[in-house]
Amino acid sequence: MKRIIKNITLALTGISLLAACNKRLEITPEGAPTSGNFWQTAADAVSGENAMYDQFDNEDFYGRGYWWFINASDDMVTGRVKAQGDNIKNFNSSFIGGAYTETQWKMRYIVIKRANDVILHVPSINMDEALKNRILGEAYFLSGLMYFELAYTYGDARAGVPIVNRDSIVGDKPIPRSANVNLVYEYVESELKKAATLLPYFDTYTTDKYGKPHKTAAYAFLSKMFLYKKDYANAAKYADSVILSGKHKLLDNFADVFTIANNWTGEYIWSVYSYSNTKGSSGWGSILPGVMLENKGWGAYNGWGYYMPTKELYDAYEFGDNRREATILKPGDLFMFFGNQMSYSSTNSLSGYQFRKYMEPFSYPGGIHLSPNGDHPTTDLNLPLIRYAEVILIKAEAKLMQGQNADAEINMIRHRAGLADTTNADMNELKIQRRCELAGEWANRHFDLVRWGDAQAAYAQPLHGATGNVVWPARTFNPAIHNVWPVPQTEVTSSNGVVTQNAGW
Repeated sequence: MKRIIKNITLALTGISLLAACNKRLEITPEGAPTSGNFWQTAADAVSGENAMYDQFDNEDFYGRGYWWFINASDDMVTGRVKAQGDNIKNFNSSFIGGAYTETQWKMRYIVIKRANDVILHVPSINMDEALKNRILGEAYFLSGLMYFELAYTYGDARAGVPIVNRDSIVGDKPIPRSANVNLVYEYVESELKKAATLLPYFDTYTTDKYGKPHKTAAYAFLSKMFLYKKDYANAAKYADSVILSGKHKLLDNFADVFTIANNWTGEYIWSVYSYSNTKGSSGWGSILPGVMLENKGWGAYNGWGYYMPTKELYDAYEFGDNRREATILKPGDLFMFFGNQMSYSSTNSLSGYQFRKYMEPFSYPGGIHLSPNGDHPTTDLNLPLIRYAEVILIKAEAKLMQGQNADAEINMIRHRAGLADTTNADMNELKIQRRCELAGEWANRHFDLVRWGDAQAAYAQPLHGATGNVVWPARTFNPAIHNVWPVPQTEVTSSNGVVTQNAGW
């Protein structure tokens, strides 16, 4: 079914000041290329560029939907009773076919389709070469990123995900899954390397380009992909491509990372570019800060009350670790809300805690940094998808897995947290620092536990709330089944079984 995208005004990831595109752009998700007289001018190329980001404003893309998978970890609980979300956390297959996660696959293949259209058609357009290269770099980046997210979500050694051959369009014919996830990772490698070649560094962008893919973002995801692939030499290599570029640095104060003023500072690498109402009445981007806010927001805003921290996460922090109070609100903690100081308590949080990382937009009087539409609660705070601290930890893990000392990298993270240096740090220390540094972020604690082989033991333990009571019982996690999530049932059904379901689901 063809979709018509009219008046594309803003690509989520930073096309903030581009003029609206008034031409119609036909997009056929996962099918044949666009037809007609499009792809003739530079304006057409920009319209095609903008279309790649259309899905990013969907509340389930980088907002609530995928977070049901991240919510499986021991760092958080659903927050308030939600049967489908609870079934996902409990690895109960009855959620398959439900709305919460069913669209994750399709949305990413829509982005891939639009990126492929750009890569196929923009090279032949007579236009400024620097603009052309940047648009092509964006397309390769987004294609690689989407395949990466699909690969580690649904793929393993038994099956990967379908790889669309952009040079041999097959229309609406379903495409079988690749033989294994490493084949997808190899494709991701190719796409992100092309992106890195074509994209400029972020510091060359004017403010109207902020949020667009850039060179070190491509390097960072290459590094993370190689970490997931267990190619530790290349994970370290591409982490160094970020670190040695001289383009990034840790902010001095951990809490400052999660402030609107620091959306684009040295720690930024790649975020969900979000805004409250600058360009429209409902805002744009990630709704996660509103999703994590107290249900009904103490009468001031329509918080959704999901994804609340556990005592297990709270207790993982060492004494004196300044990240704990910046990450988690516990009962009695003081915080600013709509210009007033409040003492934290909850009437809905299953654990009695709330994530504090994304609370800064709610601190201002009048909700000036919040979408006026509480049903689409975006804010002016960008949600980090990967940031410089994670790249440092990727480098540390890659070194440890090669038998090398990683104290320098781990102590960079510890030092900012207000902790003393450690010596001869091991993987246990790495796991603690990754958990405490990146809690409640897209870094994905659940998949960390999966790839480390720790998920089965971790999930066999109950989870506790602020008072020490059990708020989530122990769960059964079978690595042979649950290391990957089920392919959406609509994809299996609509392909007549050409796209196969993951074993055991």
